[in-house]
Amino acid sequence: MTIRLPLSAKILLWFFLNLAALAAVFLLVFHTQFRFDVGWVVASSARQRVETLRELIVGELNTTPPDDWAEVIDRFSDAYGVHFSLFETNGKHLIGGVTELPRTVRERMLALPPISSVLSQPGFAPGAANPTRAFLRTGSPSRYWLLQRTRLDNPRAGGAMRVILVAEADSLSMGGLILDPAPWLWLMGGVVVFSVLFWLPLLHGMTRAIGQMTHTTRQIAEGRFDVRVTTRRGDELGLLAESINQMAARLNGLVRGQKRFLGDIAHELCSPLARLQMVLGILEQRAGGELEGYAASASEKAGQIAALVNELLVFSRASFGENAVRLTAVEVRRVVEEAVGREATEAVPVETDVAGGLMACADEGLLLRAVSNLLRNALRHGGSNGAVTVTARREGAEAVIRVADCGEGVPEEELPKLFDAFYRVDGSRTRETGGVGLGLTIVKTCVESCRGSVAARNRVPHGLEVAIRLPLAE
Repeated sequence: MTIRLPLSAKILLWFFLNLAALAAVFLLVFHTQFRFDVGWVVASSARQRVETLRELIVGELNTTPPDDWAEVIDRFSDAYGVHFSLFETNGKHLIGGVTELPRTVRERMLALPPISSVLSQPGFAPGAANPTRAFLRTGSPSRYWLLQRTRLDNPRAGGAMRVILVAEADSLSMGGLILDPAPWLWLMGGVVVFSVLFWLPLLHGMTRAIGQMTHTTRQIAEGRFDVRVTTRRGDELGLLAESINQMAARLNGLVRGQKRFLGDIAHELCSPLARLQMVLGILEQRAGGELEGYAASASEKAGQIAALVNELLVFSRASFGENAVRLTAVEVRRVVEEAVGREATEAVPVETDVAGGLMACADEGLLLRAVSNLLRNALRHGGSNGAVTVTARREGAEAVIRVADCGEGVPEEELPKLFDAFYRVDGSRTRETGGVGLGLTIVKTCVESCRGSVAARNRVPHGLEVAIRLPLAE
């Protein structure tokens, strides 16, 4: 049994896994780099820097007359941007810029154990966490303090002196002495990269599924109801994909049933219409006087109905052509020349420019009907303003046939509807000039039956261009 996790649960689960992984990494780094003493933020490298600096200061004080100690302390303070001072172990100020200590700092300083007691402890190693050193923070204003017991052996100072070296700064780094920001920046960058890589599989899977569904729904919107979403997920995106597939299958059945119904109705109307036209023709010949005009009008209307029925039959057959046609290599030039021979008139010139040897993978009959319908449409609506042009070129792996006129074009918002069944643009393309609105629909169904596509665009400064794209024949 497949367990279906909702998308929200997946995201939350992945989030907590991310936190757990980061916490584990942090604890590992924390345990290996830091020591759990009072000054836990002071890494081993920082302790080494502090110890080195203490040795430098003590070494110079041991070789400098006591009257010049203040100059030595001030020089180190200026070099590191930290205020250094010396205090006796009882808290009395000796030298340095810091003369008064906050209460918590003073209490912590007085609680530092003597160096001799620390050195005598078993297992103590140089560089380890040293209880004679303390690092703390005070507030209002925020200050950071480093306290360290040490000993001066200057003969000119009267012998050995046990003192406490105090460093005070307004930042945690203490001029780079305690905290070096570079490793932390690298660590933060590593955390960001790790988080991106950690979340990438989940986000990639989600975006890929959404991309597939977007592509499928666009194809469904274009009338291709045989497409399906191939993603297999157990969350809301998977349910959405299943719903899209069910919707496409349902629409495919409904549309194909509607087209089959139109074809059946048109087929059933052919016989009575043929008999009706025959009777009206006989009646028109035998009627005389006033009845002759009525008979001629009835015969004309019957002819219009017959033309509509024929277009419905063609539309229905082309709709089911995708599964029935056999695609072959078709010479585009021969098809264009035949279509021009059928539709061209002396009143409107038709200019052709077809690349030689251009072969398209299509059904020749369907392609001929599509090009003929486009030519007829261009001659009817744009022929009065200039020549109609037919061009065919190879573009990548496709053969592209373009039919262009010099008419008024179509409003941009109407372009996506041109290939809808029974659609006619308002204005000049009425029923009298635009037929019943199946010409371009038949073009679309014929081209799609040949595994191609068709699109229309307005020309500049005026005119309409329709492009048929078909796969090239091998």
